[in-house]
Amino acid sequence: MIKGLDELLKTNFNIVIKNKSLLDEAFTQASYVNEHPNENLKFYERIEFLGDAVMQLVVSDYIYKRYTKMPQGRLTRLRAAMVNEDSFASFARECHFDQYIRLGKGEEKAHARERDSLLCDIFESFIGALYLDQGVEPVRKFSDQVIFPKLDEGRFDEFFDHKTELQEVAQKNGPAVIDYELLSENGPDNDRAFKVAVKIDGKELGVGVGHSKKNAEQGAAKQALFKLEPDHEA
Repeated sequence: MIKGLDELLKTNFNIVIKNKSLLDEAFTQASYVNEHPNENLKFYERIEFLGDAVMQLVVSDYIYKRYTKMPQGRLTRLRAAMVNEDSFASFARECHFDQYIRLGKGEEKAHARERDSLLCDIFESFIGALYLDQGVEPVRKFSDQVIFPKLDEGRFDEFFDHKTELQEVAQKNGPAVIDYELLSENGPDNDRAFKVAVKIDGKELGVGVGHSKKNAEQGAAKQALFKLEPDHEA
């Protein structure tokens, strides 16, 4: 049994895995199994395969129900932004899963536990183990804690083109003049902070802050969209 993993899951996520062998399998890389041939161990790849499919379903179900007016093409692109190597590797780090992976000595020396591809695999295999142990509902609850709040935090805002949407909304009933005004620019070159306001026909409707002018403009447009359409799906 992997020391400390049980306590991490219970303390941080209120998850108690009944079948501990599933958890061990989900966090074990093939290199570790190869170095312990007499222990009859399994590694994560089969459970990862299942976990990937479960995440596709859970995320698809969530965004389908949340964004009731979003067309199929945009739903597909949003799911792709959420269910991918970069996202899952990031979630694995935030959950501290990287600290509990069982690796062979060579892979440990090669800093494999820092590798995005491995962290993505481990996140998916954990999901697979949780699903096999308890079904889909605990996976939804875990996603409610770890994944879905990132939508509200703006983690996937690059998927939404708020500026284009604002232009479409503002001009529904005729021409409208949309201006973005840089209010401030502060911080060192490697950590700039931009503050931008958006005005429609001279009236300020939104202010956004970002590490680039483009991101700040998107944030301002998003705020303006909510003012123009309180039920806007962004």
